[in-house]
Amino acid sequence: MNHEPAYLSLLHNGELSRRVAEADARLASCALCAQACGVNRHTGELGVCRTGVRARVSSYAPHHGEEDPLRGWRGSGTIFFTRCNMHCQYCQNYDISQLDAGTEMETEELAALMLELQELGCHNINFVSPSHVVAPILAAILVAAGKGLHLPLVYNTGGYDSPIALTLLDGVIDIYMPDMKYADEEAGLKYSKVKNYPAVNQAAVCEMHRQVGDLALDGNGIAQRGLLVRHLVLPNNLAGTEQVVRFVADRISKDTYLNLMDQYRPAYHASQFPELNRPVSRQEYEQAVRYARQAGLNRLDDRRSYLRPEN
Repeated sequence: MNHEPAYLSLLHNGELSRRVAEADARLASCALCAQACGVNRHTGELGVCRTGVRARVSSYAPHHGEEDPLRGWRGSGTIFFTRCNMHCQYCQNYDISQLDAGTEMETEELAALMLELQELGCHNINFVSPSHVVAPILAAILVAAGKGLHLPLVYNTGGYDSPIALTLLDGVIDIYMPDMKYADEEAGLKYSKVKNYPAVNQAAVCEMHRQVGDLALDGNGIAQRGLLVRHLVLPNNLAGTEQVVRFVADRISKDTYLNLMDQYRPAYHASQFPELNRPVSRQEYEQAVRYARQAGLNRLDDRRSYLRPEN
């Protein structure tokens, strides 16, 4: 199954230009992520994400460590954005998300990165941690699409996204890849410094699925459009995995592609939280897999042997 990237039709009818203008205008009282800081980013006011009107890029490259439908054999064209609208206390990429490394880019420079990744043969353009830079991303997509960009676009997010941003992205993003980090509000506040994470996240993922549906692959198994959910299993069941997978199965779709991740290791400030200060055990992870199977989810990421269907 092959899909023309969603944004091309919006480019041709002028709607993409209108979305870019609206997103830029909203920076004057920013609510483009769920933090809804209300700062005027045009005048240099900084909210939780500490970002102005331009995106700061940490790195970009074909990435061969993403999920199989994204990486394929030529890699996913990842663009890692500096800073974040969340402050996960165990973030393994804290040097990117919490510090200020990277280069601030003009619209044309960011568009050029997309076109370069396309020239390198990547299967898609993968925006990593994009929630706080929706406006500059949209502006760069407009420029890049006008110069021949035609790859599917991946919105690779921590899942703390606002309805305003998702409305602007409707018909632009081909593949949504949100985290679903927590089932418990207090855990989100304690470990990621965000309010109402489960409610915000669940509403966002429902809207993402409404826009793009279940993950659709081409004849080579490469993702073209749809939803791919990530859930990081935390020690001591701090993520509420059973509740998360049941929500996905009951409220999203049993055909949701779910990457149930086992790679948690203490990082950043995790040592300050005894309950987070150890890796996930094999037993904890296998229990998480059982929860997903019991919920009826059909498309678990199967790169690890113990994710394969039971006989």
